[in-house]
Parts: sequence; structure tokens; C-alpha cells
Amino acid sequence: MRLARPLQLLIDQLQKLPSIGPKTAQRLALHILRLPREEARHLARAIVEVQEKVFPCSICGNLTDQDPCWICSNPGRAGDSLCIVEEASDIMSIERTGYNGKYYVLNRSFKLMDDIDPAEMDVESLSKILEQGQVQEVILALNPTIDGEVIARFLAAVINRHEVKVTRLAYGLPIGGDIEFADEITLRRALEGRKEF
Repeated sequence: MRLARPLQLLIDQLQKLPSIGPKTAQRLALHILRLPREEARHLARAIVEVQEKVFPCSICGNLTDQDPCWICSNPGRAGDSLCIVEEASDIMSIERTGYNGKYYVLNRSFKLMDDIDPAEMDVESLSKILEQGQVQEVILALNPTIDGEVIARFLAAVINRHEVKVTRLAYGLPIGGDIEFADEITLRRALEGRKEF
């Protein structure tokens, strides 16, 4: 079936978004088409505005519309703890846990199979934060992949030069998961990280 050109263009653009397939893109496009004209304009303006006004914080790399970001400028945040994450979206997840420290965002995902060398990573701004002497612990909250493991080891070596404690998120079985279906690496990490009950 041939669609109106503007509708097909919108579907094609929506499919470029993560986890949006052809059917979801079509449903979203049809929903947008049914929106009142003013709501559609608000949506379009919000998309343009986020592109124009959101940028990485000059201190931590979190996405913000003010510099420094709301976390770095909050005196109530614990400055002795620094959590390193790959993407700013990871901050949203960690914030839900009640963590009250500061962050450092790498703002890129590393695919070592694509010949990306960890040494290319800009760690100068991280070193500047650590040289201030306030941070006592750095938490490596990187994705539990081979790439995340390599980056974590690289960062730990950089952080250890500043004589700061380095920890990482624990690995293990998810709540509600079945041991029967857990992979070998997850089970091994769960056994290694077991705690007294």
C-alpha cells in the first residue's frame, strides 16, 4: 500500500529511533497525525529545542541546559563519591536507587571490536576532578559486557594513580530470575560476590 509522502517520511524518521520497528513507527505516525495541530507543534518544538538547548555539563558530562548541571551545582550532593557511567541515561537509573553522590559520564559506548582503543578516551577531566582531593571512592557503573570490563580495568588503572578507592557494581542473579536459565558468567560472578546471610 502506498502512503502519503509526508506520512511515509514521518514513519521512516521514527524508525531511526532506538527500538522502534516499522509497525511501532506506523502507529506513532498515525497517532501524531491524529493529534490536535497545537499539540503536534508542541512536540515538534520540543524536539528542536532539545537539540538546540541540551548539552553535556562541563564538569561531569551529564546532559543539561545549564552549566554546571543540577547535580554538580547541588551542595547537598556527597562529593566524596563519584559514579562513572557510560551514558547520561544511566544516571536516571542510578538516581532511582537513592545514590546521592556525583557522576562522571563517558558519553560514549565503547565497541572494542570496532577498533576503538581505550587509550583514546579523554581522562584528563576525570583526573582534574580526582586531583581536587575530595573524592574518596569511585564507583565504576559500566555495562557488564566485555567492552565494559576492558574500559573498567583501564579506568581503574587511571584512578589508582590518584590513590582513590575504586569499586564496581556487583554482579549476580536478578530478583525473580531462575538459576536454571542464568548463563555461566552470571552464575560465576554471583558465587564470587556472595554475602553472609
